[in-house]
Amino acid sequence: MTSHQAPSATIDSELPALKHAVSVALEYAKQLGSSAAEVAISKQQGLSVSTRNKEVETVEFNKDGALGITVYRDGRKGNSSTSDLSPEAIRQAVKAADDIAKYTSEDPFSGLADKALMAKDIRDLDLYHPQILTAEELAEIAIRSEDACLQSDSRIKSSDGATANAHTSAKVYGNSHGFLNGYCSSRYSLSCVAIGEESDGNMQRDYDYTVARKFQDLLSPEAVGKQAAHKTLSRLDARKIATAKMPVLFAPEIATGLMGHLIGAISGSSLYRKSSFLLDSINTQIFPDWFSIEEQPHLLGALASANYDSEGVATQSRKIIDNGALATYLLTSYSARKLGLTNTGHAGGIYNWTLSHSNQTFDELIKAMGTGLIVTEVMGQGVNGVTGDYSRGAAGFYVENGQVLYPVEEITIAGNLKDMFMGIQGVGKDRDLRSSIRTGGILLSEMKIAGN
Repeated sequence: MTSHQAPSATIDSELPALKHAVSVALEYAKQLGSSAAEVAISKQQGLSVSTRNKEVETVEFNKDGALGITVYRDGRKGNSSTSDLSPEAIRQAVKAADDIAKYTSEDPFSGLADKALMAKDIRDLDLYHPQILTAEELAEIAIRSEDACLQSDSRIKSSDGATANAHTSAKVYGNSHGFLNGYCSSRYSLSCVAIGEESDGNMQRDYDYTVARKFQDLLSPEAVGKQAAHKTLSRLDARKIATAKMPVLFAPEIATGLMGHLIGAISGSSLYRKSSFLLDSINTQIFPDWFSIEEQPHLLGALASANYDSEGVATQSRKIIDNGALATYLLTSYSARKLGLTNTGHAGGIYNWTLSHSNQTFDELIKAMGTGLIVTEVMGQGVNGVTGDYSRGAAGFYVENGQVLYPVEEITIAGNLKDMFMGIQGVGKDRDLRSSIRTGGILLSEMKIAGN
């Protein structure tokens, strides 16, 4: 297949063959005398086109997949995988996993998730909207985005590229409890990066993007390009500020990262390793009492919806934070057994966390902050999951009396996640829906800012 062709068939046509491959693997594992087995297959196909200054730079077509099998023998476990899905190759992979399982050490906590937890009610979550797109069509979208960006202002000197993607995937999971299921999903995205330059030669860059399950739901290429330009221009003439303590407002796309640290802290693997600052915190208040997070795995068409996790365990709507208190940990079968707790169906991640809001827009949060810092970018890995200490490079905007005065760069923001979570003053109701954490801006009462 040449690189500029679109895939000729949609990936859902492969689902029956993938399910058959999984059942072949499970049947063979049973013949070998294993006590249990689980098999997962994922297959992806897609097209990605990148342009730079309105010229096509790269065209990538991918179609790949792999089968992974885990075989259990009396508390021992062996893994193997193959990208060749012929019956013979699958049997070889199963045999390899079974051989490994004979020699690994026993682990009383390993094994399949409990049979009673397997998903039974499988609904259509509206995740799959295949659209055959050619490289030429994706290139045109990327170029339109760059064009809108470059035309928007004379200070936008060049673009650092635009990328348009169209991907579909099929996933099948089965285990020796008799669970066997699969589904398809689609994902389309467009991003554009702008470079702006001041008269003194000082340069800045920023980007914007759009992502959706349905191609038609993407923002227009022009909107993405103009927003990338607008964000870049707003950063020109950035300066440092004096070291101080002040309120900080995380922009929505940065606020998702802040909540990402909560995921790490309440995940089973962090807890049984005793490497979390939220050990033994169930039913403890860790946020203000008006603040809640709801997990909604069955939202139609959302980017992180699923009927079951990667162990076949049914997902369910639940409160993660309930009126400020931690309502649940995030547990897989292994971590639940290790901690003596109940599996929560979080093998493979989280599902559409929606944060409660304080009925304010982002602009209203800026006014409510008075004088402080809007953070639009963070850099570095300065977060300690054991202590909660947080220190990262940042850029954004200085605000005085509710008015944005000028852009700020080369500063460090620091605090402790426990204090930061408790110090949340407001959450925007204009949510960013482009990730698995759906939130508006988050206003914190105070952080240390290290500048000049």
